[in-house]
Amino acid sequence: MAVINSVEGRRRPVGPDRKSAGNYCEYAAINCRAHTASIEEFGAVGDGVTVNTKVFQAAVDHLSQYEYNGGSMLYVPPGKWLTGSFNVTSHFTLFLHQDAVILASQDINEYPLIDALPSYGRGRDAPGGRYISLIFGTNLTDVIITGDNGTIDGQGEMWWDKFHKKELKYTRPYIIEFMYSDTIQISNLTLVNSPSWNVHPVYSRDILIKYITIIAPVKSPNTDGINPDSCTNTRIEDCYIVSGDDCVAVKSGWDEYGISYGMPTKQLIIRRLTCISPTSAVIALGSEMSGGIEDVRAEDILAINSESGVRIKSGAGRGGYVKDIYVRGFTMHTMKWAFWMTGNYGSHPDDKFDPNALPIIQNINYRDMVADDVQMAARLEGIAGDPFKQICISNVTITLAAKAKKVQWTCTDIEGISSGVSPRPCDQLPEQANEGLTECEFPCDRLPIEDVELKTCGYMI
Repeated sequence: MAVINSVEGRRRPVGPDRKSAGNYCEYAAINCRAHTASIEEFGAVGDGVTVNTKVFQAAVDHLSQYEYNGGSMLYVPPGKWLTGSFNVTSHFTLFLHQDAVILASQDINEYPLIDALPSYGRGRDAPGGRYISLIFGTNLTDVIITGDNGTIDGQGEMWWDKFHKKELKYTRPYIIEFMYSDTIQISNLTLVNSPSWNVHPVYSRDILIKYITIIAPVKSPNTDGINPDSCTNTRIEDCYIVSGDDCVAVKSGWDEYGISYGMPTKQLIIRRLTCISPTSAVIALGSEMSGGIEDVRAEDILAINSESGVRIKSGAGRGGYVKDIYVRGFTMHTMKWAFWMTGNYGSHPDDKFDPNALPIIQNINYRDMVADDVQMAARLEGIAGDPFKQICISNVTITLAAKAKKVQWTCTDIEGISSGVSPRPCDQLPEQANEGLTECEFPCDRLPIEDVELKTCGYMI
């Protein structure tokens, strides 16, 4: 099998992501690769029937020899490439042609079991371990999963049926998961029909997720879009998500296991998303947040036909914290709630949690938002004896649905302020306009992930 040297450094006029000219192709990436091979060269068959699991793994294993010699790229050409789970390597790019479809095998034996995450203490679906994700990596650096809007189809219906029938002893696989890794790019792909969560970086850092389309039936169980979990320095932007659960769910471990592991999610940017989630949140913080969540910056979000715009989910026994949250520039159409904070979420991994482990929820800032066709402006519920503090809401206009709730704000065990909010908030968020407040805080400094720039890379096909 010949490994083809890619063409790098040749600059041609390109769009924001990729442009082809004859056999020469360009794309944007955090790092370019010196070596490229097609999955076909390893004997893969793209007929949608032939199982290529061993071929994908053999291709990655072969290309790993170039890990410290310029890196490598595995090219997936047009076709339907059926495969079970495979592991990727460091200094590696998986690239999908626009007419390439990776089909996830529906053979449960193609997904080996792995241990539960230490910050969860058990699988998310069941007390046992987990089925490994379709595309998986651990202890890696410099990994890129990208393409020209090629598709990865999780073929999740079989898994959804087993979940609903309570036939699963282990947690369902995700489409893409990286653990204990850094310098990750996931971009320019379409992900459909995931068995469960779509993208799950966990215990990782320096992550760029960009130009991803995620589509799942809105009644499919727990098909979250993107779930950064105990991660640092992450940027999620320019994505379109239709989900059976939260579009973006920020997490950091579950009850006593997350408290013990103690790895927060922090330095997170979420911007320029369009999300549809009729049964859940556009952005959820929690409910598994026992390792802490801090410094989240979300802006320029379009929410359509969703249960809630921003939701904080926690409860007694969670411990941890959610603090320094900054949201601005939200546009919402057809919502059940614009804002929702929950201090009574429940859902514990086992009966060993400490009911006195109370979370800290503070410095939550929402500003510059508009919403229409909303049933209820806000449902804000802290914890008795543990109020959610320093909530700030400013410059928000909410237009109610024709059959809106009579009471638009319900607030218990919260403390904060407001300015320029309609309809008028509850008494726990008193108007501060006459005392100098015009808008809630949004940081002006830049996070390190914002300074990551993509290079123009090229290869020959």
